[in-house]
Parts: sequence; structure tokens; C-alpha cells
Amino acid sequence: MKPRLLDREAAKVTSRTGRVIENPSRYLVRRTVEIGTWDIPLEVQQRIGYLPENAPLYPELAVASYLDFVAEIKGVGRAERRGRVADVMERCFITDMQHRLIGKLSKGYRQRVGLAQALLGDPEVLILDEPTIGLDPAQIAQIRSLIRSLAGQHTVILSTHILPEVSMVCDGVIIINRGQVVAQGTESELVQQVFPTARIEVRVSGASGDVGAALRAVPGVLAAEPLAARDGAVGFVVESEHGRDVRGDLVRLVTGKGWALQELHQVGMSLEEVFIRVVAGEQEMPAAALEEEAR
Repeated sequence: MKPRLLDREAAKVTSRTGRVIENPSRYLVRRTVEIGTWDIPLEVQQRIGYLPENAPLYPELAVASYLDFVAEIKGVGRAERRGRVADVMERCFITDMQHRLIGKLSKGYRQRVGLAQALLGDPEVLILDEPTIGLDPAQIAQIRSLIRSLAGQHTVILSTHILPEVSMVCDGVIIINRGQVVAQGTESELVQQVFPTARIEVRVSGASGDVGAALRAVPGVLAAEPLAARDGAVGFVVESEHGRDVRGDLVRLVTGKGWALQELHQVGMSLEEVFIRVVAGEQEMPAAALEEEAR
């Protein structure tokens, strides 16, 4: 489903329903649900650079020759073609590989060549599908750094199942489930919308009585869920309203009771947890919030 959707948005395939139209004021591509065919003007295609999960490379060509061929296909004039190719090779740090056969390159360098072909023509929108899949840690770091460097010059749409990558690279997040947008916003906005409480982990030793009840009695505390004991210390995840810091009150409670405080720290909710809760259907984003984000 995902590759097919990206191919449509990148104007690579046709469909029996809907059409692609250009919003000239924002250089975005949007879709209207109508019976008919996808209408893909050439000028829209020229504004999109696309790197599919499996980069369309010719292993028998040298890097520079391949990029010159792509530039010609994209309509870059002969007079400026050499300069454009040199520019994207420099931006993707592959200039020193320009005479190397693509089939002899490492996976990381092949991904850079794929990104370079997407950049040819200087498109306003770049669509990158799983750009770091199959790379080693060093190559992943290089590609992520390269993608971040494109910010401000292009609108980059990154499609990936590697959610920590989204946290490190992206400014905004859209979660799509079964073809429908189910969540949209910055990572912090999604965390606050999906998890409406702040969470603090507390571990104490030398405690007697009902520790959970004492924690729940602190003003502002909404819940205190027990954790597995560790090194003789009992633990709880304490939930409070966002914007209300109860850590000082918890410290005073523990010291007042004569307990030994072993740990007290905020528990951050990850994008993975947001994704699981939203996609699993445990929580849906309010329609009003999605509409506001789309504006």
C-alpha cells in the first residue's frame, strides 16, 4: 500500500480514481477524490524529486554518466547540465566517486547517488522512501545528516517505519493507517494529544505502609501505577496533568516519611508509543485537531 501511495504522489503511476492537482501558492501536490484518472501535468512532475526504496540505478554506468543521463531525461539543458550534475554530486558528497561504476559502490554510496538523481532539476518537493534501509550505522548517520542539510532548500517528505529516524530528522509527523491520516503534528504535540498526562518514575527503599496510596494522595497526582521491585526498592509511575510539576511534592513526601529516594525522573513518551496507540485503535486523534493541523 505504502509504495503504491508514494508512487502516485510522486506522479510515477496512474490510478482509476482521483486526480493530482497543483496548489501553485504552496508548491504542494494534493488529491481530490473524484471518479476519473490522475491528471499529472508535466510541471508538477518537474517539481517533485523521488527516491524509491530501491533506487533506480544502472550498475553498468559511472556515477557522473548516470546523473548526466537523468538530467537529460528531466529536461535539463545541455549548457547547464554539467554544472547541475556537479552541484548535486557535491551536495551528496559523491564527487570523488563520479568515475566509479555504480555497481562497484557500497550501499551507502548508492543511496547517495539515488538522492542525487532526485535532486536534479532542483525540485521544490523531495519524496524519500526508506532512505536508510539496509545501511550500516555509519552510513545511516551520513544519510540522515545529508537529509537534514536539505531543510530550508526543499520540502522533504520522508516515508519510513524507523520511528527514531523521524524523531532525529523530521520537524512534523503524519501517521497514515490503511490509507487514512490518523495523526498529524510535531512529535511533542502528538505525545501531548495521545498521552494527556505527564509521567514520573519514582523508586524508594525502606518504605512501609501503602506507598501507592501515599503517592496518590499528593495534590495534582492522578494515578500511581506500581513497577517491578528492583534492588530492594519499590517503584511507581506517577501521572499528573501536563503543566503541573509534582516532583517537589513527591520529594517532600518521601523525605517526610523517612524513606530513601533512589530515583525520580520524568518518563518521556516515544513516537513508537504514540504510533502503537494510534494505529492499534486505542486512541484516535480528534477530527478538529487534524483539521487545524492541515490548515
